[in-house]
Amino acid sequence: MRTMILGQPAGVDQLKMVERDEVDQPGPGEIAVRLRASSINFHDYAVVSGAIPTVDGRIPLSDGAGEVIATGEGVTGFAVGDAVVSTFFPNWLSGPPGEARYDSVPGDGADGYAREAVVAPASSFTRAPQGYSHAEAATLTCAGLTAWRALIADGPLLAGQSVLVQGSGGVSVFALQFAKAMGASVIATSSSDEKLERLKALGADHLINYREEKHWGSRVRKLSGGGVDHVVEVGGSGTLPESVAAVRPGGHIAMIGVLTGLTGDFPSSLLMSKQVRLQGLIVGSRAQQLEMIRTIEVSNIRPVIDRRFALEDLAEAFRYQMSGSHMGKVGIDI
Repeated sequence: MRTMILGQPAGVDQLKMVERDEVDQPGPGEIAVRLRASSINFHDYAVVSGAIPTVDGRIPLSDGAGEVIATGEGVTGFAVGDAVVSTFFPNWLSGPPGEARYDSVPGDGADGYAREAVVAPASSFTRAPQGYSHAEAATLTCAGLTAWRALIADGPLLAGQSVLVQGSGGVSVFALQFAKAMGASVIATSSSDEKLERLKALGADHLINYREEKHWGSRVRKLSGGGVDHVVEVGGSGTLPESVAAVRPGGHIAMIGVLTGLTGDFPSSLLMSKQVRLQGLIVGSRAQQLEMIRTIEVSNIRPVIDRRFALEDLAEAFRYQMSGSHMGKVGIDI
């Protein structure tokens, strides 16, 4: 069984393909899955680059999709041949979040899906959306569910409301698609006019090039008539001041990313005076993933996959991801 592992000290050049024994038969409550696809996220890069420490020989990648090849005793809800997709927090099945623990997160505290097959508890997977390819399903585990929780589960987004999305990465593109499917208007920002046009084609109502318009928060307020209802904040400390300026009084900012860094100025006085709800979140539960999948199936949302790489070219895929030239997701074929 071909498996990609990460050596130590970590780094993209420390990824190497090895041969492992074939997977065991699943035990009680487990399923065996022939993995067919994954996709890469900023979190995966943080692990592979060493920004998030892990053990020598870790199998990376949190996203995995494929088909069930065997089921263990007592498993219900899955049958051989079913198309499935992994969950980010295998032990968070439903209910409110607790403190995020990464010891069981695939590709971080536990081995991930950069391999041809896996045996895991059945709760580590859900069914994939009907009609989705494995490559499409593999985009949902992290990016898709993060956008869903930010707007729908935690928002909660209502028809007729307004949303600000930042950039054209996987989470932002999914957030745009979910917002439009729910009947919201969307303002999208990017540093690339070409990407802005692609975001417009996906349904964005207003576009802002943030390199040309440094104080884009005030522009968002004008475009939305007083501020947007929801902001999907992927930048972190570097963009948060403009996001607080952009949101309406009493609005909601979903804090999900740190692309601009972990430290910086915090607009506490404006946040308080506008009585904004700033909520940090990390992906979501298995139950929320199933809710998202049901909505996908009735809304005809299809993931935007910029490029796909073979598993053996995983290092090249990460380099492409970090170049910032992609839009949506970068897929991995297994």
